[in-house]
Amino acid sequence: MEFETKYITPDIKLSEFNGKTFRTEVMFEHHMLVWFISGETKIIQADATYTFNAGDTFLIPRNQLATVINYPKDGLAHKAVAMHLTKERLKDFYSRHKAVGRVQPLQKVYRFTKHPLLESCLASLIPYFDLGDHLPADIANIKIEEAISILRSIDKDVDGLLANFEEPGKINLTDFMERHYMFNMTLDRFGYLTGRSLATFRRDFKRAFNTTPQKWLTEKRLELAHYEIAEKQRKPIDVYVEAGFENLSHFSYAFKTRFGYPPNVLLKK
Repeated sequence: MEFETKYITPDIKLSEFNGKTFRTEVMFEHHMLVWFISGETKIIQADATYTFNAGDTFLIPRNQLATVINYPKDGLAHKAVAMHLTKERLKDFYSRHKAVGRVQPLQKVYRFTKHPLLESCLASLIPYFDLGDHLPADIANIKIEEAISILRSIDKDVDGLLANFEEPGKINLTDFMERHYMFNMTLDRFGYLTGRSLATFRRDFKRAFNTTPQKWLTEKRLELAHYEIAEKQRKPIDVYVEAGFENLSHFSYAFKTRFGYPPNVLLKK
């Protein structure tokens, strides 16, 4: 099996991937704490790129657009334990524990390289994935609360992320779209992340760019793809996902329609 996922609960999972690469564009609904057992992952955001290897532990904030690429490495499958830190669970935790420092939205990906406390907490979950219904019901809750407590002991600023329960506020639409147009998200998601309803997002977008979101996104993505192929001599198959297209055939058709020639023409012989 190329991809397999086991669950202790819906909030704690063990994933294993044996293919060449697995790539997806995501926006996590909850904070995600991940511990790598083997393999490599690259996380690409608008302003930063992170690479993680076996033994690394990291925390991805919720409501962040990212491209995630998973690779097997050194002959081993890509294997990781992931824990969802839901808003409901964190609200319960902070109703019993006072947040330290100023509560504010933090955008960075937190890296905890081979930290023994976190690694032992997450490694202790491995035997539970094969127990199924025999696992005591409160074990998962205990382990998630343990992980939150360890995170707070490691990084005093993490409360600024974990104890913030606000939804995205209304932000500058032009700046956000110029930085995130390559992420293949629905207009609903773009609206949510800029603090707008879909109708308000469409209206504000028309006012800012004097065109529809669909036309503007397609144009921007094709311009990005054209640059990557023509200037950096990258193959279309390596570019189309990064540029925000779902499949190669649709990308090739849109590219030829826009520029009058297929993308392969730009590759120097």
